[in-house]
Amino acid sequence: MIRLALLRHGHTHWNRAGRIQGRTDIPLDDDARSHLGALRLPAPWSDADLVSSPLARAAETAQIVSGRPPLAVPNLTEMDWGDWEGARGEVLLTNPTAGYRHIEDWGWSYRPPGGESPEDVLRRVKSWADGLSSDTVAVCHIGIIRVILARAHRWDFEGPAPFRIKRDRLYVLTLDQGNWQADPEPIRLETRAA
Repeated sequence: MIRLALLRHGHTHWNRAGRIQGRTDIPLDDDARSHLGALRLPAPWSDADLVSSPLARAAETAQIVSGRPPLAVPNLTEMDWGDWEGARGEVLLTNPTAGYRHIEDWGWSYRPPGGESPEDVLRRVKSWADGLSSDTVAVCHIGIIRVILARAHRWDFEGPAPFRIKRDRLYVLTLDQGNWQADPEPIRLETRAA
């Protein structure tokens, strides 16, 4: 039995502008660096294995909250949004020919033009998670966390999600021979002593 804690990276200027980042390697903004600098991983997660997406925003978040460099895991790279990378979701929603939908209307096979479906993301993440041999903190992206939690909660991207992904929180799962079980509540990062 392995415990996996998922942490979403800090804000970027694209996040704040409502732009779809996907695999575009946008760094943390200065406000995010300052905010994260006041936080740290709580015990026992501070001693767990540390990995991150290879994208700068995730790797830097991991370094800041842990004080050590993470191991880059390509399987944790954000979902590929294809032709929609850099666009604003609210603008895509106003175009009836774009095919863009709210997450509650996706399903596992929903695919942006030239991008990945949640099913594609799950396949690559599962191949990594099934190989874990010790408790691990993974700093990654909302798309990756959403897919992992969807599987753990048995949510099919239809109707409201049974979870809400916030920053500065660890979403903890127990992985046991292919069975993923999410803890009911996330754990907040701790404030560093002054």
